[in-house]
Amino acid sequence: MNDPVPRPPLPPFTRETAAIKVRAAEDGWNGRNAEKVSLAYTEDSVWRNRAEFLRGRVAIVEFLKRKWTRELEYRLIKELWATDGDRIAVRFAYEWHDDSAQWYRSYGNENWEFDAAGYMQRRIASINDLVITPAERKFFWPAPGPRPLEHPGLTDLGL
Repeated sequence: MNDPVPRPPLPPFTRETAAIKVRAAEDGWNGRNAEKVSLAYTEDSVWRNRAEFLRGRVAIVEFLKRKWTRELEYRLIKELWATDGDRIAVRFAYEWHDDSAQWYRSYGNENWEFDAAGYMQRRIASINDLVITPAERKFFWPAPGPRPLEHPGLTDLGL
């Protein structure tokens, strides 16, 4: 199912346009507005997030609200790994703490597939959590909100 208004950049992606798509996704997730984030996906988008399987924007909104209620002070950095046609592979890390103030850094990879109008129709995410101390944190910017342009990315942070 295609949405009526194109969401550029559109496939087929170049390395440059894929990087724009990745940064837009990072900025959206760092804003932590589940309804707004869901608009980047097709109405019938299919997800696998860890071992959870979702279909459609309503399920995406419910998932993200649950996620950001549990993962406090969430800050995410995404980096383009590869692109080919209508697909983008991303690596990412995010930091957060739970309600007992235990900090984590979650590492993962995502595979994305887009429709012709630039909406993500498939997202497959594999994620692992690492317990960290507050002193081991590397992601510092006001949250919620986008990562400042001057804040290092994953490669610069050695992640």
